[in-house]
Amino acid sequence: MEPQADIALIGLAVMGQNLILNMNDHGFTVVAYNRTVEKVDQFLANEAKGTKILGAHSIAEMVAQLKKPRRVMMLVKAGKAVDEFIEQLLPHLEAGDIIIDGGNSLFEDTNRRGKYCESKGLLFIGTGVSGGEEGARRGPSIMPGGSPAAWPHIKDIFQSVSAKADGGAPCCDWVGEGGAGHYVKMVHNGIEYGDMQLICEAYNIMKTGLGMSAAEMHAVFTDWNQGDLDSYLIEITRDILSKQDDDGTPLVDKILDTAGQKGTGKWTVINSQELGIPITLMAEAVYSRCVSALKDERVKAAKKLKGPRPTLTSLATNAEKKKAFIADIKSALYASKIVSYAQGYMLMRAAAAEYKWNLNYGGIALMWRGGCIIRSRFLGKIKEAYENHPKLSNLMLDDYFRGEIKQAQKGWRNIVATAAKRGIPVPAFSTALAFYDQYRSAVLPANLLQAQRDYFGAHTYERVDKPRGEFFHTNWTGRGGTTASSTYTV
Repeated sequence: MEPQADIALIGLAVMGQNLILNMNDHGFTVVAYNRTVEKVDQFLANEAKGTKILGAHSIAEMVAQLKKPRRVMMLVKAGKAVDEFIEQLLPHLEAGDIIIDGGNSLFEDTNRRGKYCESKGLLFIGTGVSGGEEGARRGPSIMPGGSPAAWPHIKDIFQSVSAKADGGAPCCDWVGEGGAGHYVKMVHNGIEYGDMQLICEAYNIMKTGLGMSAAEMHAVFTDWNQGDLDSYLIEITRDILSKQDDDGTPLVDKILDTAGQKGTGKWTVINSQELGIPITLMAEAVYSRCVSALKDERVKAAKKLKGPRPTLTSLATNAEKKKAFIADIKSALYASKIVSYAQGYMLMRAAAAEYKWNLNYGGIALMWRGGCIIRSRFLGKIKEAYENHPKLSNLMLDDYFRGEIKQAQKGWRNIVATAAKRGIPVPAFSTALAFYDQYRSAVLPANLLQAQRDYFGAHTYERVDKPRGEFFHTNWTGRGGTTASSTYTV
């Protein structure tokens, strides 16, 4: 019997099942496989009942049902499981067949796996898939990279099942070679960490500072979702704040304040340090989750470490002042969001230079415009910025975003200052403002820092009255010699 299936998918957790159903809806025949084969039968008998979806109880049976070139996609836990499945697939595939890793793999692992598979005559794709359960089912953002020769064979499937932006453009396009696809997904997740932290800080100021109820905050987020902040994360925050527990009280108030993380935000921060790019807001978002996990310590510390009362009574009891302050919170959130995305794009630009990728920055914004967790109206403006200026060095220098920050700046500074005075933690708002002020400073105190380095370690320095690239060392104490350490790199 002739093979019937267009693609196979390994991994029947929530994302895998929903992506298979999505592919089926778009006319593709999919073979479903899972390491625990009972899940295959359960899936076919329930969620996939009445569809064209096929099942397999072994790798060999799965591959036998695939048209050539065979396309096998994995949606399994990142790490060891991906390598194990590659080894299981190799004996059953032949030259030109395609292995696709759709999990949240580290881009360096994707680089390694791509080279390994290509050495065996196979093609390899590492693709980011964002959007969660709903995105997988209705249309995710898909960010493929790897072996360029594989793209024509998966393009139709991926672009058909992906989300569609304004005008019907698919939120999926080729990103680049090697681990480029997973890298862009990693940065997406880092930005996602930042967006979520910013929203939480806005929520905390309203709740702790202004004493607002969940219902009042629901109304604020409903309003915010109609304008510049219109996004999936603002939308779900609105919905979360209206959800009641069985006893009629807000469910969000019953949730323990300890946040989890799966590692992609951490990977982004580690890579930024390796490339020397200051993604300060994403780093604060990662560390804020770490601080939240210290729940028991924080409870003890709260009884011993004293500070100002966080309540903003004079604002909370004056309707006009309260409304103006909430508008300032919105400004702080919006301006900080611009900084976060500017830092994310700085990181991608540095990665493109380091790893020899030709990234389409406007195209990446389009891929994120729909389906993914950070989808928002805001991304359309980023796409426009890079279409108008493909070599734009920093998003904050774009005319539109420069104007938006200028308009939001007064409220942003007011929120950071007020929060500091009242002891309300706003690490993401604060670090975004600090970065903005550093980036717009023609002169920073690093001259003193470099003098200190030269004093204790003979690390040398450059002079403002000499050409860049000339390095000098001073015998600061009169006791040292003239020998200098190797020059520093920046």
